[in-house]
Amino acid sequence: MKLNKMLVFVGVLIIATAFIAACGAPGPQGPEGPAGPAGPQGEAGPAITAADLTCTECHNDTSIISGKKANWEESLHGSGVAFIEEGGNKSCAGCHSGAAFSEMVAAGGNFSTLESGDADPTHQDCRTCHQIHVTYTGDDWALETNAPVALVTSGATFDGGSGNLCANCHQARRYMANFVAKDAAGAPIPGQYAATARFNTHYSVQVDVLMGLGDFGVTGEPSGHYTKVENTCAGCHMGDGASHSFEPQLATCQGCHEGVEDFNVNGFLTGFEEKYAELEAALLAKGMLSKAADGTISTVPGTYEEGPAQALFFYNLVHEDGSEGIHNPVYFTALMDNALAALK
Repeated sequence: MKLNKMLVFVGVLIIATAFIAACGAPGPQGPEGPAGPAGPQGEAGPAITAADLTCTECHNDTSIISGKKANWEESLHGSGVAFIEEGGNKSCAGCHSGAAFSEMVAAGGNFSTLESGDADPTHQDCRTCHQIHVTYTGDDWALETNAPVALVTSGATFDGGSGNLCANCHQARRYMANFVAKDAAGAPIPGQYAATARFNTHYSVQVDVLMGLGDFGVTGEPSGHYTKVENTCAGCHMGDGASHSFEPQLATCQGCHEGVEDFNVNGFLTGFEEKYAELEAALLAKGMLSKAADGTISTVPGTYEEGPAQALFFYNLVHEDGSEGIHNPVYFTALMDNALAALK
């Protein structure tokens, strides 16, 4: 009897506990009450000035950008139209379009590796050569690359400091071997060359000239302008980096040629130009060059023997290089003598 009462008591206690627990469970959340009063204002932080913005390392009240832009606009990189004419072509875009050049360098390629042209070509501008708006500091003036360049046609490696950037494009696309004449079956004809209207290395062959490369009839050696001038191309054409017109800087020459007042060091240009005129006259006389009424000189397509072909190719090489032999005086003097001898 006592046990039954005890069991009943325990059961009632369990039911009561469950009931209390159920009644004490939280109900759904009510609506949000009104906002309390604003707290006290915190302390003011430090004032931000223009000096705190890293952008002002470049964008400021100096001519650090505008001065270089004015120089650049005078150059063919800034004023030329080749980017419009050739930037859309697959084999040309890497050098003729600034944007395509940046992509080519970033991919570790060269002008022969591009798979397509640039649908929206641009000049070779600041972004082509410099790492613009990467860190938003003065570090963005760093070059896109200064890595040594494996030259496409010769297979040699150009290693000229900051000039390596230039070497990616300022190199030969073809040598005389690309113009060897062929018979009807397509077999090469030894000692015969089929000259076309573009019997040349392509424009901007300066790197090959500096290194004394090519199959033009003379074995060359690297010029002192390659081995002794710091940063090679950039050292000569930009000096300390202030000039972006890319015109050669006489001050750089004076570092080795003390006291010179122009680029005609020791009369080299005078002598070279006289021989070049002699070479032109000889090629015109042999009908390998033609002269239009307006004075324009053009290559006459045809098949020529090796010696005269070398003379014609060298004549065009001088034009493609643009330095009148200054890039490599010893090499160009030997090539000139070889060319003149071949036409006698």
